[in-house]
Amino acid sequence: MNPKVDFYFDKTQKWYEETAQLRKIVLDCGLTEELKWGCPCYTFGKNNIVLIHVFKEYCALLFFKGVLLNDADGILIQQTENVQAARQIRFTDYREIVRMEAILKTYIYGAIAVEKAGLKVALKKTSEYPVPEEFQNKLNDNAALKKAFKALTPGRQRAYLFHFSQPKQSKTRESRIEKSIPKILAGKGLDD
Repeated sequence: MNPKVDFYFDKTQKWYEETAQLRKIVLDCGLTEELKWGCPCYTFGKNNIVLIHVFKEYCALLFFKGVLLNDADGILIQQTENVQAARQIRFTDYREIVRMEAILKTYIYGAIAVEKAGLKVALKKTSEYPVPEEFQNKLNDNAALKKAFKALTPGRQRAYLFHFSQPKQSKTRESRIEKSIPKILAGKGLDD
């Protein structure tokens, strides 16, 4: 156990028993415990394998390359349609975790095997994502914006495209685009 991570379990009042049990199970699999993104993250070598995190309705194990795992028990969940690689196993009860311990260890060992084999998730290229019409019009009308957007990393480009395409109303998409133009021109990502 990494003492730097203890605070996470101490502050997690609603899911305290559940996350403590998940921690025990993951550590039994020989992974290294670290703190990343404010959550307990378990690594093999330098590679992220699984993360424990909590939400209002559930706590979860998040497998970074979950899409590559054999989901024989049908328990892996894709958080949202935009998540390409990661998959979660969600829990709402301590007894459920205890009952599933052997299955969870099988999934964790499977994730370690994926890492040992050097398997990579084939991510969609940025060019495969649709560009909202409102943003495409701005790019067509503003050469500096087009150049600045192309200069962004693919991850930053995808973040903007997701952000711009989420609203159902064109007016809201246009508003998001207008607010983001200065950041794009400054070479910054959505969350920079």
